[in-house]
Amino acid sequence: QVQLVESGGGSVQTGGSLRLSCAASGTSIGLRAMGWFRQPPGQQRELVASIVDYRHTNYVDSAKGRFTIFRTDAWTVHLQMNSLKPEDTGVYYCAATQYSLDVNRADYWGQGTQVTVSS
Repeated sequence: QVQLVESGGGSVQTGGSLRLSCAASGTSIGLRAMGWFRQPPGQQRELVASIVDYRHTNYVDSAKGRFTIFRTDAWTVHLQMNSLKPEDTGVYYCAATQYSLDVNRADYWGQGTQVTVSS
């Protein structure tokens, strides 16, 4: 059974930085696409950033220039978040696909990690 475990959430002030990490266990087959979704309080979950293999990245407009998604191996993904804003607050979920290029069709989800940015 594949499990995704997130770490790195927390509370910071506006302008601060956090790095989220997500590590998969339970599969020897590398994960094709990985990504981070965010769910602000009372809102729907949205895709913040995704990466296919090691190079093809995509970001929501609000994250461009501030967030960087990268992988260190076939089972781990990180999200470096700089210049954080209060609107970045939410629960961040890691997601991954086994074979699909589209992380919106995730096969696996993490439990979520809270990010709170105070003004």
